[in-house]
Amino acid sequence: MSSDRGGSLAFVLRALAYRNYRLFFGGQVISLLGTWITTTATNWLVYRLTGSALLLGVVGFAGQFPAFLLGPVAGVFVDRHDRHRLLVATQTVSMLQSFALAALTLSGHITVGWIIALSVVQGMVNAFDMPTRQAFLITMIERREDLGNAIALNSSMVNAARLIGPTIAGFVIAASSEGWCFLFDGISYVAVIIALLRMRDVRSAAPAVGRGSARAQLAEGLRYAFGFGPIRSIILLLAVVSLVGVPYSVLMPVFATDVFHGGPHTLGFLMTAAGCGALVGALWLASRRSVRGLSRIIPIATSIFGGGLILFSFASVFWLALPCLVITGFGFMVQMASSNTVIQTIVDDEKRGRVMSFYMMAFLGTAPFGSLIAGWLSEKIGAPHTLLIGGICCLAGAAVFARALPGIRQAIRPIYVRLGILPEVRAGVAEVAALSVPPERR
Repeated sequence: MSSDRGGSLAFVLRALAYRNYRLFFGGQVISLLGTWITTTATNWLVYRLTGSALLLGVVGFAGQFPAFLLGPVAGVFVDRHDRHRLLVATQTVSMLQSFALAALTLSGHITVGWIIALSVVQGMVNAFDMPTRQAFLITMIERREDLGNAIALNSSMVNAARLIGPTIAGFVIAASSEGWCFLFDGISYVAVIIALLRMRDVRSAAPAVGRGSARAQLAEGLRYAFGFGPIRSIILLLAVVSLVGVPYSVLMPVFATDVFHGGPHTLGFLMTAAGCGALVGALWLASRRSVRGLSRIIPIATSIFGGGLILFSFASVFWLALPCLVITGFGFMVQMASSNTVIQTIVDDEKRGRVMSFYMMAFLGTAPFGSLIAGWLSEKIGAPHTLLIGGICCLAGAAVFARALPGIRQAIRPIYVRLGILPEVRAGVAEVAALSVPPERR
């Protein structure tokens, strides 16, 4: 029995067999913990300084809008340059940004203006960092069939940090100051930079260099991403979910203080509940043996996310709200990671940076508009009603995607056939191999 469990664990963690991915994973564990601590601390600091849900939305907008504005340019840049060096550069700038935020907060000079300005800087960095990180992932995974596991483990890592980070932030804020959260975040980037510098034989993935002007490559990427039904449908659904659903996290300080009448500890528990559900979802995806069937999971997970938001909007008791956020976190993580895996599997390698930049535009680029809308709407009709509307819109988006699903699966099938993902293809290959063996050896 124990050997079976050991074998199952090894299967779930199989992407860690690759040394470069193992280094990347270890460095990111520490860095992402700092990121979630900072995210929670920033939201709390803004609400403590202003008491305004609208300004929470403004800060969220400032940190995410650059991904929408610079996304297409960043995608071309990623396809034309060494992704490993780009990651080292973006992590270094992010480290300096966190140290600046820590210095201002600990010295007592922090203002909402400074928070917005530094959020814009981090957003500009993320516009290049996120597509680079996604495109770089495949260079660390030699076997395409392990790509889905690597993405799921990456999501598990994000949400393990999301599970622990807000709780740590709550205790640190209650005991001292948000500035110490920002300082830890800055130090955590050192782990990522060291891990990147220790990697061996990192391929310089810049296949688009010398293949036309940047403008021509941008147009080519747009035609490819939005001219191919499966990629277009996945990106558009993710954009809808990010616009109307994801901004729920921006409103958590409002729920923590105004709805549940708590403080930073309450905020930490709310964020941790959503992270717990997301972690379960990511681990479930990591345990899957193949990418087959993920396209069917996308609308189901979107419906779970929307349903979780609706249930949470009606929860007036704190301990009833937590399981609703677990459902919400599970649904969003499965939807986002499944979308990522399907796109990464079917996209052409030479266009990967551009397509992933459009993916990140849908994921991060529409969220700032959602943050502004959520902040404004929350002050008009209240945070619970705002999330109720968002959940209903997510359910509508899932229904539209489900209706188009047969055509999406039909378009994806030839790619899966070419990659040997479908079982009947592998059986056919085995049959041909058997026929090539001389009769006397059969």
